[in-house]
Amino acid sequence: MIILKYLLLIFVVATAYLAITFEEELISIIFLSIFSIILTTLYLIHNAPDVALAEAVIGAGLNTAIFMTVISQVREGKDSIFREDD
Repeated sequence: MIILKYLLLIFVVATAYLAITFEEELISIIFLSIFSIILTTLYLIHNAPDVALAEAVIGAGLNTAIFMTVISQVREGKDSIFREDD
């Protein structure tokens, strides 16, 4: 069990590093989602199911959806939802 903990910690550090080093935003979002899933597993191993559930819902689910929406809006050229058309 202790080997699994250390292996997951190495993966957490690796995914965090990869998320900040890639230039492509979608790849960084994918690595952040993987980071959150690994962190959820670590919370479950340490007997914190309530924190693991919150991390899974907010970290892997909601943050990924928000980031993907923002990236798609920026790529379409919509800089503001309150922009007035001339």
